[in-house]
Amino acid sequence: MESYLFTNVEAAADTLVVEGWHKPGTLTRSSGAWIHAAGTAMFEKGEVALNSHDQWVWFAVEAGEVVLHWQDNDLHLKAEDTCFLPAGEHGAYLEVPDQTRVLWVALEGNLAPMVVRKMGALLHMPLRQGALPSQMYLAKQIVQVMVRHSGTADATYQLQHLMYGMLASHWGQPVAMDAMLSHEIAKVVDTLRANQYRDNFSLAEMAAISRMPMETFRKRFVSEVGMPPLSYVLHCKMERAKELLREEGHTVRQAGIEVGMQDPYHFSKQFKNIVGISPSAFMKQAAKPDATIRGSSKNK
Repeated sequence: MESYLFTNVEAAADTLVVEGWHKPGTLTRSSGAWIHAAGTAMFEKGEVALNSHDQWVWFAVEAGEVVLHWQDNDLHLKAEDTCFLPAGEHGAYLEVPDQTRVLWVALEGNLAPMVVRKMGALLHMPLRQGALPSQMYLAKQIVQVMVRHSGTADATYQLQHLMYGMLASHWGQPVAMDAMLSHEIAKVVDTLRANQYRDNFSLAEMAAISRMPMETFRKRFVSEVGMPPLSYVLHCKMERAKELLREEGHTVRQAGIEVGMQDPYHFSKQFKNIVGISPSAFMKQAAKPDATIRGSSKNK
């Protein structure tokens, strides 16, 4: 079977590319957004061309690194970096410097663009993003379910649950690496979210909210969420900043202040370090018309 995402690469259980596709039922279609296809691949050093596709594809590097050549942009992605590949034909390809494992999830439906935007991406060009460990975990689960039930609607509700889990995790809702966050850790995550990441909670302050000793809290947080507390807070601050810049018309200075960074230089540096482009460049790209919306509205 020809691969959904890669040109001249076969997808089968006994190859290094494993993927499946979903046949959604009527109820799933009525939801407006669902998972169309998903897969994983292991590549050695070389170049791999990407197929044109009608859906937005959440693409992630699980191990190793790649350079995504997309029109005039070169996007360097390392382990646990992600981006959305816009729908359409772009003549894109991957440059793989060494053995690398990737995974992807393709979204379909007329509300898929909204999901893409809610996950902090641009609709017309790839943008490097860091993935929360819970998102990588959920994506792997999606791939496993998709491959096991490829071409059927047998796992449609499980796939919807996993997709919404990825979206919820992205927005700082209490999604654990296994099932549910403990009460102590969820209380901290909920407090951060309710505060909209305006304040700069220290490790000691977060531990106090959880009513645990600081080192115990840190270890529990890493165990349940998959990353250190302060790294998690910074990730959420930048996602909130993207929303403020794109959806609410804030200036760079205003967005920085809203996420607790009074110094515009410091905010811009942190933003570029995590997002890959400066806040002003992000605003410029976000202001471009979303000409590729046609792709995800094609319900196959």
